Amino acid sequence: MEVAGINLSQRQMELLNLVKQHAPITGEQLAEMLGLSRPTLRSDLSLLVMLGLLDAKPKVGYFPGNGYGFGNASLQQFKRMKVREMIGIPVNVTDTLSIHDAVVTLYLENAETLLVVNEANRFLGIVTPKDLLKVTLGNAAAGTIPVSMVMTRYPNIVTAESEDSVTDAIHKMISHQVDCLPVLEPGGGKEPELTGWVTKSGILRLISDLFAGAE
Repeated sequence: MEVAGINLSQRQMELLNLVKQHAPITGEQLAEMLGLSRPTLRSDLSLLVMLGLLDAKPKVGYFPGNGYGFGNASLQQFKRMKVREMIGIPVNVTDTLSIHDAVVTLYLENAETLLVVNEANRFLGIVTPKDLLKVTLGNAAAGTIPVSMVMTRYPNIVTAESEDSVTDAIHKMISHQVDCLPVLEPGGGKEPELTGWVTKSGILRLISDLFAGAE
């Protein structure tokens, strides 16, 4: 089965059928039925939720999503879409910002990830809530540590370009289990330029809008 340009695997199809038959059902119950571990199914379930084929409610479980009604016109439109059509404005912080202030920024901006730049606005890396949590727990000195000490540095980061397809961006986010992709443009021999980002929540909003338009 192909949805939004993504071919679903046999296991993903089995998950859809199990949820349709037993909803609401938890990830643990699905893993037990398939004889697999919960972490093994995490990326499959994330993809199905991102595509709207499943809905998930915390402490309740998974339900069939609205993706079953994805219209053909909307599907074709989605398959043609490029990253540049949904690129968002990232939440940037400087590499000298303290971890304490980074945590404040993360929650004030309701961001999934922070992109780190220097004073010249050159892209340096990313920092996630998990990165910050590891350092702040039980560390009285966390407020004085700069973000540069905990960030993942470019080029050891999964990125996208504006002419990539949205479906390719989804593949990258699922396979690498990340919540956002910085969008970089080749600099023609120079350092690539940061032009924005693609986020998981942005993709979900896009899919939701297309579903609404197909109803």
